[in-house]
Amino acid sequence: MARKKTPPISAHDREVVGRLLRDLRRAAGYRSVEAASAVPGCPSSRQTIYAYERGGLTPSLQQFLELVDFFVLQAPSGAGAKPEEDLRAQGVAAVTRAISLPVYHFTDAMDLVARMQPAPTRGRRKKSS
Repeated sequence: MARKKTPPISAHDREVVGRLLRDLRRAAGYRSVEAASAVPGCPSSRQTIYAYERGGLTPSLQQFLELVDFFVLQAPSGAGAKPEEDLRAQGVAAVTRAISLPVYHFTDAMDLVARMQPAPTRGRRKKSS
């Protein structure tokens, strides 16, 4: 069976994902992509992060989550980083916003789950005396 062709990713979705990653990088205290990618353990190369932030490429959900995890939980805070609580809150907001975008199909998955739910069963009826 042939695979169904996936629809193209909208420019809006690419822009939002890039902006989320850029804002999170800056909140972690990394003014440049070069500084962030030079940190040991960075999950993406400098060129890849640039492409994500500029909307040229869109990371898979897994790649997006790896970068968020890196900026929020793994990378040492750079100069001018937000306080840890604020950075964590921004990370939560970024993941929540990303999974609501059509590019990651999470809302489609939740819609499918809702449609597959069985109808509630009728309970036993009490016998009238």
